[in-house]
Amino acid sequence: MALILNIDTALETGSVTLALDGTPLARMINNDQKDHAAWLHISIKDMLKSSGSSLKDLNAVAVTSGPGSYTGIRVGMASAKGLCYALGIPLITINTLVAMAWSQQAQQPAEPGPGNAGYCPMIDARRDEVFTAVYDSNQHELLAPGAISVSDSPYQDLLSKGPVIFFGSGSEKWKALCSHKNAVFQKWDYAYFNLAYLSENLYVKNAFADLAYVQPDYLKEVYTYKKN
Repeated sequence: MALILNIDTALETGSVTLALDGTPLARMINNDQKDHAAWLHISIKDMLKSSGSSLKDLNAVAVTSGPGSYTGIRVGMASAKGLCYALGIPLITINTLVAMAWSQQAQQPAEPGPGNAGYCPMIDARRDEVFTAVYDSNQHELLAPGAISVSDSPYQDLLSKGPVIFFGSGSEKWKALCSHKNAVFQKWDYAYFNLAYLSENLYVKNAFADLAYVQPDYLKEVYTYKKN
């Protein structure tokens, strides 16, 4: 039996979820992206207490490694790594796009049919760019994760083969440019964002990150500016 703490602060909404063998036991959500850092540790403490558990009961910590908010990714990764170092337990990293695709498919499965369907999570990456990838219903990559300009129309080949379901904070950018009959735009609801199943699956496979070398999946260069 694996008790796993799941952390996500990569998106505008953040969450912590305590799961046993892939089944969520407790969850707390924060809707203020600017408050993720201050909110995270307090929420973990409160959630564990309310569920009758403690940090020493954890078997692993899972965290979204990006893409998403640079600051949010750093907050989540640093917290998860710190807990794993302190407790001597493994770290599991989950790409945000993979988690979004799995959660969307679980909540709004596509109609069955030949060639159906690609799931395309899209996270707003400023200007005309989105963080995106495309996965089939078995979570196989059809388009590798990347920071892509929607004006480059990177999905035409996939759309010619069958339906592609677009969703997420960046999907409106593409919707304004796309009129293809195979493009399906669905609502994205963070309430259904679920790391528990994915983290349990990786735990069973011993698919753990190397604490010394693990890096965030930014997918885009981080720019910093000097103050005058």
